[in-house]
Amino acid sequence: MGRIIAFDIGDKRVGVAVSDPFGNMALPLETYWRKGFKTDAQYLVDLAKKQGAETIVCGLPVNFDGSESEQTVKTREFIAELQSLTELPVVTQDERFSTMQSRRLLIEADVRREKRKDVIDKIAASYILEDYLTKLKRGV
Repeated sequence: MGRIIAFDIGDKRVGVAVSDPFGNMALPLETYWRKGFKTDAQYLVDLAKKQGAETIVCGLPVNFDGSESEQTVKTREFIAELQSLTELPVVTQDERFSTMQSRRLLIEADVRREKRKDVIDKIAASYILEDYLTKLKRGV
């Protein structure tokens, strides 16, 4: 298995995480502050190449009951743009609880509210990637 990159796509920021070369661990990489739809997509595709990723995993925000929301539609549009810019496989992963888990972790670690904004998205991306890696290991 090669390196995998994950994106937690939001309206203002995109959290980025990468796997180690063996696909065992998800490591937070950066928080990208969005500038514009096409610019953002190109930056993320270039980042995936730079990181040597073989797969791109995008968190898909769905409601707690599994139904789709307005945010799901926006995220799908962005994922379609990513797919149009790369030959890499682009897959989705349910991200229902990633931001909640990240927020809880940062509060428990006593990270100040102002600082949380800078790191919460890349930590959420690492949870998305961790879930995806677990799914791969289980062969689901």
